[in-house]
Amino acid sequence: MRSSKNTYRAGLHAEFIARMYLRLHGFRILHSRYITGRNTHRAEIDIIARRGNLIIFVEVKKRPTLTHAWSAITPTQSARLRRAGETYLMHSRWSGDARFDVIAVCGLHVHWFRNAI
Repeated sequence: MRSSKNTYRAGLHAEFIARMYLRLHGFRILHSRYITGRNTHRAEIDIIARRGNLIIFVEVKKRPTLTHAWSAITPTQSARLRRAGETYLMHSRWSGDARFDVIAVCGLHVHWFRNAI
């Protein structure tokens, strides 16, 4: 069993990989580990990135398989992330397009799912 410290580090490493992956695809990282304020049930968005007229909110999962990665995203978490993203868009007065993506890091493979949440 992995210790919580190792799990935390693995998650940070997966987020780093996801940020680099997005940069390679032309995105500029606006925020990493963005935490919403009070009265929003405090959600954390792993990555907020922009390319042109599109902002994406990305949930990063580090799991051994895609099945494990998908099972780690619960309906409650999806709703919380969506509310957090909507709050961010409202406060930033964004008028472009937005979507919610998932990046799953499974071993040496990166899987990017657009419009996943």
